[in-house]
Amino acid sequence: MGTSNCADALSLIFSPSFSSNTASKLPHIRKFSQTNLCLHYHNTLSSVLRNKNAIAACVSATMASNVVKEVLPPALDSTSEPPPLFDGTTRLYISYTCPYAQRVWITRNCKGLQEKIKLVPIDLQNRPDWYKEKVYPANKVPSLEHNNEVKGESLNLMKYIDSHFEGPSLFPDDPAKREFSEELFSYTDTFNKTVRSSVQGDGNEASTAFDYFETALSKFNDGPFLLGQFSLADIAYAPFIERYLPFLLEVKKYDITAGRPKLATWIEEMNKNEAFNQTRCDPKELVETYKKRFAAKI
Repeated sequence: MGTSNCADALSLIFSPSFSSNTASKLPHIRKFSQTNLCLHYHNTLSSVLRNKNAIAACVSATMASNVVKEVLPPALDSTSEPPPLFDGTTRLYISYTCPYAQRVWITRNCKGLQEKIKLVPIDLQNRPDWYKEKVYPANKVPSLEHNNEVKGESLNLMKYIDSHFEGPSLFPDDPAKREFSEELFSYTDTFNKTVRSSVQGDGNEASTAFDYFETALSKFNDGPFLLGQFSLADIAYAPFIERYLPFLLEVKKYDITAGRPKLATWIEEMNKNEAFNQTRCDPKELVETYKKRFAAKI
């Protein structure tokens, strides 16, 4: 059974409204009666569950299959006219280089919403006045224009897009996983501050942050991601690890994956996700950007 069929079957069987009529939506299983259908997928799922990574791989592959190749628009600067605001179009205002905006951009891509949420990139070094005056008074990215309102803050927007738009869910139903995801979200600021302080000082406080991440990856054993299956929790950290990996290696000669096999595997799995890959920057450019940012400290 292919990954798309796997995902379809899982979502239908575990749906509260599952019935033989529901099953008829899957052409490859119409030949089964409801009883035989349940038995068929019970046997299939039993086989899948013998491999603790299979479900996570299935879900991750489904996320990647939703990715629409798109031509990215140029960033708008102080000379650019504003889009026709509040005309019913849903717009995600981002910067191509901002890790916080990248979180929401990845979420949009994973949900397959490229046609429904329009990207509006802003040049943060020469941002247009209309962005602060007419769109988002906080004058930062990301922000989301939806239903005649503009909302901000990356973690909040990730959750909002996941719960208010169609597409595969990126938040688990399992109460234990939901609780742990909130802990992971809360730790993101500490994670970033710890790594940055390591760059600015002589010590290696960064190891504390990456050890936390390695331990977090051991919490659930049903996949290679933070909650076992790919989720918003992984998206929350991905843009920052994308930057810290090459930067620390070049500037501090510090390999964040050394002695952390689960982190190494997580990075490998994330690199297979096209929804994430379409948002990534050139590693060399990231390193140069961070070198300039921390020029007085390195």
